[in-house]
Amino acid sequence: MTGSGPYKSLGDLALGSMPLLWLRVATVLYGIGLIYALMQLSRRGEWLGKIAIPAVALGMVFHFVSLVETAILLGYMDLMTIRHAESGLALLMVVTFMFMYVRYDMTSLGMFIFPLAFFLTFGSVLAQHPPAFTSPALRSRWIIAHVTLLLIGYAALFFSFVASLLYLLQSRNLKSKQPGGWASRMPALQVIDELGYRALLIGFPFMTLGLMAGAVVATEKFGAKYFADPKVLLSILMWGVYMVLMYTRWSAGWRGRKAAYLATFAFAAAVGAWIANYLSPLHRFIAP
Repeated sequence: MTGSGPYKSLGDLALGSMPLLWLRVATVLYGIGLIYALMQLSRRGEWLGKIAIPAVALGMVFHFVSLVETAILLGYMDLMTIRHAESGLALLMVVTFMFMYVRYDMTSLGMFIFPLAFFLTFGSVLAQHPPAFTSPALRSRWIIAHVTLLLIGYAALFFSFVASLLYLLQSRNLKSKQPGGWASRMPALQVIDELGYRALLIGFPFMTLGLMAGAVVATEKFGAKYFADPKVLLSILMWGVYMVLMYTRWSAGWRGRKAAYLATFAFAAAVGAWIANYLSPLHRFIAP
């Protein structure tokens, strides 16, 4: 027997609310990771690590299910809104952390990943109103490629930045000749540097292709004025800094502290480019 009238509407409403429910569950589980990261700053909470990492892994599963159900119920274009983009970025970061954890048994990355994943997902949960697309260009496959490639690029480049911070912290810890606390459990400097370099090699091509895909659609829609947009200018600056970082590692052999400082500056440019999504008069995912 099939439902009709109000029963069908209520069923559709309940079904449509499931992705948000799974996302809320993932946020709560990521919150355990956030507590673990905060306790690690005070050199406490080792026992919580046995709970936090499995909790975050379970949250990753619920998070993935939420995005898949959103795409199935509302369409893949719904994932192109800014809030879902932030949610997707958080998921990619958690997935990458889990890979690093399984491959290298490296938990120190969680101090940086867990808080950011929690706040990005929490922000996505708060945006419960349905998106209203304002531009036909958003229907283009180029936009899907643009957002997807950039999210992968942002996630990988963020890990490059985290590796740079860990390198600086570990280097300072070794110079103090008083190893202790969570820093003493980090991998060797060479391993951290290699992780940052590999993340850079992965993230930079995705970032480049994503920017190119966005430029193809944007120039057709807005013309030359698109390149005067603050979001575009900051994105070009970010890309230029990462290009310098790649060049210095390849040709000048920059590694260690020099590369770490430059990666930190590059990440600051990336954060500025992301924040510009909210300030740009042209580059908007949804209507305010």
